[in-house]
Amino acid sequence: MTRIKRGYIARRRRTKMHFFASSFRGAHSRLTRTMTQQEKRALVSAHRDRDRQKRDFRRLWITRINAVIRERGVSYSYSKFIHDLYKNQLLLNRKILAQIAISNRKCLYMISNKII
Repeated sequence: MTRIKRGYIARRRRTKMHFFASSFRGAHSRLTRTMTQQEKRALVSAHRDRDRQKRDFRRLWITRINAVIRERGVSYSYSKFIHDLYKNQLLLNRKILAQIAISNRKCLYMISNKII
């Protein structure tokens, strides 16, 4: 029987996998089977944590806005502030409001006085 040489496709796939896993520790960056398992696991974690990151940032923005709003008046809260914003059709998202709350509190106080 004649000798059959394998193509370069498998080697190319493993090389590509090796570039992805080169920063992993131990066997996870050297052995092909553990490398593939670790690659799948890393991609699953990345996909899951992208959604988690959106949630975490939204919570952070809400906390920042609420802290600044409650400083102004004890009876006024975040939920009332957002309700008044929508009632007066001031369409500012939470990210922008949080940046305003950090950098320029007087501006946020002006917005809240305007909508009350």
